[in-house]
Amino acid sequence: MNTRTRLKWFLRITGLNSMADQSDFQQYYKLADMLIEQSSKEQLAECARLLALNLAHYQGRFGEIPLEDTLAILDQTEPNDEQAMLLRDGMEILVGLLGNVLSGLGEEKH
Repeated sequence: MNTRTRLKWFLRITGLNSMADQSDFQQYYKLADMLIEQSSKEQLAECARLLALNLAHYQGRFGEIPLEDTLAILDQTEPNDEQAMLLRDGMEILVGLLGNVLSGLGEEKH
């Protein structure tokens, strides 16, 4: 199962420990989908570059995060509070970066 399918499945589970976490995650996920549909290939590439830069910064400070550990969260039938917050925060970061890229924040004005 690919990551997108896992996340879509995760939207349907009731294992998020609070309705607020589940609702926030669902709202960010849906908003991310809408922003992705509005984005050009170049804008998505810019967002991926910014996410990679953030990850590299984190790894430089705190060490590598094995991808298997991150993907394992998506295989949980009932994620714990920390995992639910991580999923919600990840979608929030994605939405923020997509919004900034789509709005042209950081681009030179001519």
